[in-house]
Amino acid sequence: MLKEVLIPDGVEVAKQGTNIVVKGPKGELQRPLSHPSAGIKVEGGKVVVSSADERRRSKAMAGTFAAHIKNMVDGVSKGYEARLKVVYSHFPVRVNVEDGVVVIQNFIGGKKARRAEIYPETQVKVEKDVILITGTDKEKVGITAARIEGATKVTGVDRRVFSDGVYITQKPQVVGGEETPLMETKEAG
Repeated sequence: MLKEVLIPDGVEVAKQGTNIVVKGPKGELQRPLSHPSAGIKVEGGKVVVSSADERRRSKAMAGTFAAHIKNMVDGVSKGYEARLKVVYSHFPVRVNVEDGVVVIQNFIGGKKARRAEIYPETQVKVEKDVILITGTDKEKVGITAARIEGATKVTGVDRRVFSDGVYITQKPQVVGGEETPLMETKEAG
C-alpha cells in the first residue's frame, strides 16, 4: 500500500536520517518519523510513504506517517488556526497574553488568575470574547487551545446550567484554502 502527499510550489521536503524536514513560506518544521513497517521516499513533486507488508499495523503506520507529512506541508504553506470562545454569565472574565502565557482573570469571581502556557511556535490573539490561536504546527496549535480550555475547567457542577468557561469552537484548521490531498495507490505486483 502506498500513500502519496503532493508537494505544492514553494515547499521543500527532505529526509535527513530519520527526520523529515519541511520548509515553506511560513517557516520550517522537523519531525522524527521512522518505523520498520513504513518507508518514506521523496521523489519528484511528492512524498511516497509505503508499508512494508500488507498487515493492518504496517498500513496504519504508513497512513499515520503520510498524515503527519501532509499536516507539516499544510502548516508551512498555509498555517493553522484554532478559535476559542470566552463564556461567562456572572463575573466578567478578562483574558490577556503575557510573556508566553494566557492569563484568565476574574473567572467565576476568583482572586487568583488562571494561567495556560503557550507553545513558542504559536501566536495567541484575544479579541473581546474570542481567542485566536495560529501557527504552523497543527499539533502545537491544538495543544495550546486545549491548555487554555483546561485552565477554566470546573468539576462538580451541571454543565447544562453552569456554562462559564473558555471553550474550543474551532479545532485547528488550514487557514484560507483547501488542505493538501492525500492520495492512496496500490503497489504494482
